[in-house]
Amino acid sequence: MPLKVHQDEPPAMNLIPMIDIMFVVILFFLVTSRFASIEHNIALRVPEVVGKGALTEAPAPVVVNVYADRQVTLADYRGTDETPITLGELTSLLAKKRDHYPDQAVLVRGDKQVPFQWVAEVLNACKQAGIRELGISVRVMHSEQ
Repeated sequence: MPLKVHQDEPPAMNLIPMIDIMFVVILFFLVTSRFASIEHNIALRVPEVVGKGALTEAPAPVVVNVYADRQVTLADYRGTDETPITLGELTSLLAKKRDHYPDQAVLVRGDKQVPFQWVAEVLNACKQAGIRELGISVRVMHSEQ
């Protein structure tokens, strides 16, 4: 008995979604080119400078360490030159740094043995100083599976 071999039709490509996408891309370029032409029609000559990048570099983050004995120290980003400080002094010093550079970042590193209340008070002192860029340092442990 001969076997009939049934051949499937080759899949057809649906071009309608691709055409829709092309229309959206064309519209996007038409609209953005219109905005670019409007910007060129402004009768304003901006000054030119040589070089790229920011005019001033962002300062390194201020590092606040909270030790197990609840001592708070202020250190530079490399962790050297630590200075013991009170919460009031911390608030005023951070406020001065924020006045010089509004986006001054602060990194809080707390010992895992210190009560969280003390770390929360340091975070509150940073908030009172107006610091918006605030980070907390933790160590990521890799679990074995």
